[in-house]
Amino acid sequence: MSAGDPLGRRAFVVGAGAAVLAGGAVSPAEAGVVDGPLPDFHPALKAELTFPLAWGTSPVRDFGVWRRKARAVVDEHLLVDRQDGTPYAPEFTDRSPSDGYTRELVTLSLTHHERVRAALLTPHGPGPFPAVLLLHDHGAKFDIGKEKLVRPWYDDTRLASAQSWADKYFSGRFVGDELARRGYVVLCADALGWGDRGPVTYDQQQALASNFFNLGSSLAGLMAREDARAAGFLAGLKRVDARRVAAVGFSMGAYRAWQTAALTDAVTATAAVCWMTGLKEMMVPGNNTLRGQSSYYMLHPGLPRFLDFPDVASIAAPRPMLFFNGGLDPLFPADGVQVAHDKLRAVWHSRRAEERLHLKTWPDLGHVFVDRMQDEVFGWLDVVL
Repeated sequence: MSAGDPLGRRAFVVGAGAAVLAGGAVSPAEAGVVDGPLPDFHPALKAELTFPLAWGTSPVRDFGVWRRKARAVVDEHLLVDRQDGTPYAPEFTDRSPSDGYTRELVTLSLTHHERVRAALLTPHGPGPFPAVLLLHDHGAKFDIGKEKLVRPWYDDTRLASAQSWADKYFSGRFVGDELARRGYVVLCADALGWGDRGPVTYDQQQALASNFFNLGSSLAGLMAREDARAAGFLAGLKRVDARRVAAVGFSMGAYRAWQTAALTDAVTATAAVCWMTGLKEMMVPGNNTLRGQSSYYMLHPGLPRFLDFPDVASIAAPRPMLFFNGGLDPLFPADGVQVAHDKLRAVWHSRRAEERLHLKTWPDLGHVFVDRMQDEVFGWLDVVL
């Protein structure tokens, strides 16, 4: 702040935003970009987001009708067509026994554009087994994808990187292998940009997303469609009990998990660790989302005109869902988590299914999925599946 500028740029911007909210206009000389960057008038834009299609706000009072309408709106904003007619045509390779389960790679078509390689773990025994679609995080680490969650028996060059990631976020465990030992079939694939399908670099993400949009498609929409298709593939395996299929993920993988549950009934339960918030509460100066880049994997243009994040997750109600967050997580401020949890709680309450919704904040933890969190998720899955 200078002597000739007694208010300072930041104070002026707040005043300009307030003027817009009060119905006043901001002159061209006053317009600008601040904080993140955000437009000066971002408070007015946020005020216009009323999420009119949310359950309880929508004029639709029949939950089944609302659910179909809300899912159709999400479908439309993915900008990627459904891929129901595309054969999976799976090819299984690199089969290897492990402690209580068998590991193999499966290459399959999740869309008609390309084939994707995934790790598939199957417990020993006759089956059919409950199953988990395991969805990896973002983490700005692209050399590994599925290897973040499944120990890479097929690639020694990725093992050190994978173990380092597991040590940092998962108490040294490979979550997929832990689930397989507990009797779950596990499927985990790379999202576009990671592992076999990358690596993209951090500063290429925004250009990649822009190119998708220029081609009439969407990077986030592709990931959403692929995840839903992967859930359908997993549920359709003879070794799997299709009535007991969960989607589980951490960080971006948590976002992918509840999004997948909203898009397909193949998912019968969901555990999402460290990704749930209200959109308005996330769009504040200093939040990681404002940097762009990584956020493009979770950006469906125009969808916030209709639904907030917890509104989308609520399409899966009243199926069992678990949401954990860390009280020290810098990515998801407490007010945003509270807004989201309140919305979710109201939806499950309206369905008389509060016991199927498990919301918990771990006050001493940050953005992690450590062993005690995992153990609680595993025990919860054992009950609800």
